Amino acid sequence: MAARAVGRALHINPHAPRVPCHRVIASDGTLHGYAGGLRKKARLLRAEGVEVRKGRVDLEKYRWRP
Repeated sequence: MAARAVGRALHINPHAPRVPCHRVIASDGTLHGYAGGLRKKARLLRAEGVEVRKGRVDLEKYRWRP
């Protein structure tokens, strides 16, 4: 239920891209739900220096441990 609330809040984010909702990824590293499309989300992340391969971010590389 909380994930849906977060998704809804990000979807109606009137301050994008100043408040960057494209940085939200799934806990397993996959890219999910972005109003501009997943290709655009991946492109934005790459422009910020995040490595995206096959629609996924290697969370261990960025020291994320669930």
